[in-house]
Amino acid sequence: MTIEKAQKKDAQILTDLTIRSKSYWEYSAEQIESWKDDLTITSAYINKYEVYKLTINKNIIIGYYSYMFLNHAIIKLDNLFIDPRYMGKGFGTLLMDEFLKRIKTLLLEKVTLDADPNAEKFYHKFGFKTVGKLKSTIENRFLPIMELKISKTATEIESN
Repeated sequence: MTIEKAQKKDAQILTDLTIRSKSYWEYSAEQIESWKDDLTITSAYINKYEVYKLTINKNIIIGYYSYMFLNHAIIKLDNLFIDPRYMGKGFGTLLMDEFLKRIKTLLLEKVTLDADPNAEKFYHKFGFKTVGKLKSTIENRFLPIMELKISKTATEIESN
């Protein structure tokens, strides 16, 4: 099992995995189709943002996460998806732990994300707090806006 930086050639595999993972939550085919642009991972996206894939047996991608810098002090966790065949086996926790370890040295103030409502409890386990809600394309459905404050900020370190 390996977590490594995704390559441009992984774009279609990551897109397919994202769609399978989102479909796991029983959204309609029409809803998934309407989200297709949002669920597509392009080679340009992989070049622009930080994308890390989880592979087993050296070449089977079973999950990934991606993040972007909103500014010098805030990162947005943009995606964290696991292939449904591997859900409930600790791989999401493995990816989240690795993500948090990776960013720990970046001297951030916080991490933010817009969660699928089905994943809100998962993120709470890692200390994320729900700070707002974002209207989704489904009537009466909102995405939790979540934040994780990082305990030691760049400002705190510079002032010492």
